[in-house]
Amino acid sequence: MKHSGARAATLVEALPYLQKFADQTIVIKYGGNAMVEEELKASFASDITLLKQVGINPVVVHGGGPQIGNHLAKIGKEAKFIDGMRVTDSETMDVVEMVLAGLVNKEIVGNINKAGGKAVGLSGKDGGLICARKMKIEKNAPELDVPEIIDLGHVGHVESINTEILSVLENDRFVPVIAPVGYHKAEGQSYNINADLVAGAIAASLGAAKLILLTDVAGVLDKDKQLCSKLSTSETRALIADGTIAGGMIPKTTCCLDAVTSGVQQAHIIDGRVPHALLLEIFTDDGVGTVFCQD
Repeated sequence: MKHSGARAATLVEALPYLQKFADQTIVIKYGGNAMVEEELKASFASDITLLKQVGINPVVVHGGGPQIGNHLAKIGKEAKFIDGMRVTDSETMDVVEMVLAGLVNKEIVGNINKAGGKAVGLSGKDGGLICARKMKIEKNAPELDVPEIIDLGHVGHVESINTEILSVLENDRFVPVIAPVGYHKAEGQSYNINADLVAGAIAASLGAAKLILLTDVAGVLDKDKQLCSKLSTSETRALIADGTIAGGMIPKTTCCLDAVTSGVQQAHIIDGRVPHALLLEIFTDDGVGTVFCQD
């Protein structure tokens, strides 16, 4: 009986969140170990299916860096990175598009459908979803009077999002699953785009209630390595300035800051290694990661 009471309490705790987020859109960036381990893949698929079933509209944007690396190795092509970004020539772009929009995307779609959902796979080319431009990186070179322009090839940034196809799918009870491949129609070029940036841009364009980034860390940690469960924009900027937030966490927290300053109600970084992390973050008082909100 005691165990049953705990279960009932959990359901009651979820009620106000179910009411609050009914008919709202939540954009989830899916990556890390949650995309690799079989148990976590099944957990994620069931979470997405449940969200849709209770009247919330999840939109999934996925990464796939390790899978791209594996396929490049199979064809004997060396992966090159500059400042953490993959140098993407035409041959590499072909592999990126094949792996992201084909293999990875369709596996995620299949997992959600197997769990009882109705998922549809998209890339940025579908319905003109992601309009992209070539990313230009400037690097200071002491021997030059002007910054050096670093050419990363087919690496892009989001110029605009066309949400029409997403609205159609949401209204018909489908879950969009998006590969972060953008397209510039006039140039006829495909671009590889960071999945966090794509998720943030889509969340802002949809006016989403939440942006959630699944990672392989618990969230933002303070100087004592304790989890910061909630951060305002000013608190987050202070942690970046004093070096508490550093390395690979800077672009993720910056993505969250950009989202909440662009109209997204809340942004989250959560640990995708925790089974059902999505449900725990959305439907419980304590959550499992770091939530970012406006001051």
